[in-house]
Amino acid sequence: MRIHPVDLAIVVVYLLAVTALGMHFRRKEQDARDYFLGGKTAPWWALAFSIVATETSTLTIIGTPAISYTGNLTFLQLVFGYLMGRVLIVLLLLPGYFRGEFFTAYALIEKRFGEKMRSVAASTFLITRAIAEGVRVSAIALVLSVVLGTSEKFAVLLVIALTISYTLEGGMKAVIWTDVAQLMIYLTGSAVTLIVLLHRIPGGWTEVTQVAAAAGHKLQFLDFSFNWSTKYTFWSGLIGGAFLTMASHGTDQIIVQRLLAARSERDSRRALLTSGLIVLIQFTVFLLIGVLLFVFAQHVPLLASGERTDRVLPLFLAREMPPGLAGLLLASIIAVAMSNASGSLNSLAASSVLDFSRLWGKSLDSKNFLKLSRRMTLAWGLVLMAFGLKKWGPLLEAGLTVISFPFGSLLGLFLLGTLDRTANARGALIGMFAGLATILCLFGFTNVAYTWYFMIGAGVTFAIGSMISRIKPDVHHDNATQEGKSWQPEKP
Repeated sequence: MRIHPVDLAIVVVYLLAVTALGMHFRRKEQDARDYFLGGKTAPWWALAFSIVATETSTLTIIGTPAISYTGNLTFLQLVFGYLMGRVLIVLLLLPGYFRGEFFTAYALIEKRFGEKMRSVAASTFLITRAIAEGVRVSAIALVLSVVLGTSEKFAVLLVIALTISYTLEGGMKAVIWTDVAQLMIYLTGSAVTLIVLLHRIPGGWTEVTQVAAAAGHKLQFLDFSFNWSTKYTFWSGLIGGAFLTMASHGTDQIIVQRLLAARSERDSRRALLTSGLIVLIQFTVFLLIGVLLFVFAQHVPLLASGERTDRVLPLFLAREMPPGLAGLLLASIIAVAMSNASGSLNSLAASSVLDFSRLWGKSLDSKNFLKLSRRMTLAWGLVLMAFGLKKWGPLLEAGLTVISFPFGSLLGLFLLGTLDRTANARGALIGMFAGLATILCLFGFTNVAYTWYFMIGAGVTFAIGSMISRIKPDVHHDNATQEGKSWQPEKP
């Protein structure tokens, strides 16, 4: 497939513009606080946009319409859980992040359970995030190689090289403001796709409702039945989605770093809750695109017999979009990939140099520490490039599910430190392993839907950790724990 010159020009202009925007912030980086938290100067609305851009991937844009193309809108129930999870983070976890000045989520773990547990939590994040982002880069390479007519290796090198260049130079400020630009691009692209689809369907929305009704509940978005093996019901969506979001937004450094970059706890709270409303709108658009693609395919077939449904949106964009609009949509796909990668690079570097700072032997305020941070960003960029070049094959979805396992245990660890004042490091560590083992058993030997994994993993971690802490009290634990205090970091 050859890209139209107009579309190619749009993509090239986008790549150059977003790279220049990110590199613009280099001269404003003075120390690690600037590099990893943007100097705490970003407005709350920009942080809200950055949070949404970071949690959205190419897989989300392509995969969500495929869900409603073959099914209905019940995935939206999971998004209701995303909203509840954000409220719980505001109530349970966010206050602890602002009792002092923290740069990573796992600094709280050290205050509560000691340095070793901080290393365990940070290592879990580093391994999980690196693999997850490598898979995402591999996915975007598939799209770019088809549209641009290049090899997948070249596509990986192009995306990562440009992302490294502005993340390395501009730090968190570059990440946040490029996220804002990229969010606007891909939301505009999604809205344009929805409008074009509706225009191309004979009869418009009336035809959509008639075909959807004939196909059987294509526009259904609520299912109040209860079944552990059904992925998207009201209960699995609301409860499972809430725990999923508490884990991904309350314990994952890539999101927590944005919360810590807010000017105040109030701004952080506003950013997190506003991001939930944006996500609700976003997923509604993605799911409606899938339904409209199903109706459009009744008039103009898109998929060949046996072809994977996650190809339906890329095929429509490639075949049906006029020049100019196709370039905008291609730029939006690249924007999502670069947004994910830039946020991951900065967060991976932050955790590496800050959560393991004793290994480096450098003062946080030193110029050498800032140089180390930039070198670590480059190193993680090379790691993501290597993972992106790996052939993940048909195991992509399974791989994403497997690497999400540890976050239930991480959430349990944070809740243990927040809610149980008698918990100690020994109980926390054993609880984490018990939570992870439980999820692995559920995945391997049951048909329990993945939407329940985070709740079950967190619950087992909390219960086992609390029980072990009482059976084996740790008299040598740090002062904060001995005094029975939860999340009481020192004031800066």
